[in-house]
Amino acid sequence: MASTACFIIVSRNDIPIYEAEVGSAPKEEAAHQHQFILHAALDIVQDLAWTTSAMFLKAVERFNDLVVSVYVTAGHTRLMLLHDSRNEDGIKSFFQEVHELYIKILLNPLYLSGSRITSSHFDTKVRALARKYL
Repeated sequence: MASTACFIIVSRNDIPIYEAEVGSAPKEEAAHQHQFILHAALDIVQDLAWTTSAMFLKAVERFNDLVVSVYVTAGHTRLMLLHDSRNEDGIKSFFQEVHELYIKILLNPLYLSGSRITSSHFDTKVRALARKYL
């Protein structure tokens, strides 16, 4: 697993609906810095998403030794990962499998689209995928 990894799902309305520190536990200041870096990269993602038909946008932003990789769904939900890993194939596989989990959440008739994902099952699966691929 990457020593540093922060994963976030942002709805099409720029509202974070899921957040998880999936690497080693950062200090409180580092966790806030990770969120700031990911939110700052949203503008870049907004521009890039309209210039390509690819869902996996790879590395869109760098900050010191950290990289922001992004996967954009067909509904313009952004899956964003801040990491220090160089395993691009693993990151792509992670995004694809989390996207499948996200689709299953959307298919749940009790889930209101765009609201926070609070499912402990979803959280457990995402963390297991992070251990597997990152």
